[in-house]
Amino acid sequence: MSLVSERVDPASQTLELRHLRGFVAVAEELNFRRAAERLYITQPALTRQIQTLERLIGCQLLIRSTRMVQLTLAGEALLDRTRPVLVEVDAAVTAARSVGGELAARMDETWQPLVRAVALDEDIETVRSAWEAVHARSAPPPETHVRAVTAGGVSALVVGETHADPPSLLYLHGGGYLLGSAFGYRSHAAALATAGNTTALVPDYRLAPEHPYPAALDDAVAAYLWILDRGTPAKQVTVTGDSSGAGLALSLLLTLRARGLPLPSAAVLLCPWLDFGLDRDGEEDDLVSLHEARRFANAYLAGHPADDPIVNPLRADLSGLPPLLVQAAAGDERLTDAQTLTERAVEHGVNARLEIYPVDAHVFHIFWSFLPLAHDALRAAGEFGLKHRAGNEPG
Repeated sequence: MSLVSERVDPASQTLELRHLRGFVAVAEELNFRRAAERLYITQPALTRQIQTLERLIGCQLLIRSTRMVQLTLAGEALLDRTRPVLVEVDAAVTAARSVGGELAARMDETWQPLVRAVALDEDIETVRSAWEAVHARSAPPPETHVRAVTAGGVSALVVGETHADPPSLLYLHGGGYLLGSAFGYRSHAAALATAGNTTALVPDYRLAPEHPYPAALDDAVAAYLWILDRGTPAKQVTVTGDSSGAGLALSLLLTLRARGLPLPSAAVLLCPWLDFGLDRDGEEDDLVSLHEARRFANAYLAGHPADDPIVNPLRADLSGLPPLLVQAAAGDERLTDAQTLTERAVEHGVNARLEIYPVDAHVFHIFWSFLPLAHDALRAAGEFGLKHRAGNEPG
């Protein structure tokens, strides 16, 4: 490992692209007025840019007079090297925009089966199939091992690239408590397990409306205790969930605390859906209307009070919970859920951290196979769980 670091000229760290673009325009036009018109800025502003550039570089680049503008030798040297730099910068920006547009289009295309099914008010089985089709677009990581187990009476899958047994990651899938399956989420859960160097247990917890609250919570508790019964200490377990699965993960933590059962080492909550929207106005949401969100919530609750802290952790006392990593998308309607949860957790003395990613899609993590930010988020989530399982982070 080299102990010698390359010295970076302070001027190059202070220069801005506008300085260089202004200089190139003047050098090519040899006229400040025409260059200013070309850049759509005022001539005094352009003059100031050139003066700033000369001051930063420490030499004169242009010779000005009332009749003419000429390049100095230093100016000629800078011009020769600046033109290709600006061409590369413009090409990089164009490429980034193109890729960004392609990624956004791909995400929209992936969502379409679910969006169409919800918009057409299809029956629940059709909507469930559409949600499975969304997840079917991503294959599990290479070398992923998948095996079926019965975890405390709950059908489940154990997934991951390692043979670690028993698993130390409990993954509770999203889907508004009405949709989703262990099979559908095997790819997503395996990617997260791989990032955390472990295997994940993904229970097929019972879904509403056939099995309303507390069926899903009971299954989550049974699956968690199965992991402990198999020999994994609670301090080696991470609980993770996305969207409504993140809400279910919090319900699990609160239930374990209330029953005096061992809590896991940490929890990772991906774009949590916590506010059922039963007491607010509005009609728009990310993927479904507020009407649909309420329909899902009512099917899950089946008359159970929506303000029960167990099902609405935004109303709960969160003290004593393990460290929390909350990840959210900047353009997600559920961002306020993530922000409010993190604020309340910190107020209650919980080691909680919120990471916001510049993405518009709810549960953007499911696009890990082609969206770099989703891949980065899963890697950060896996590393968070790994550090806490290893006891490297304060609780």
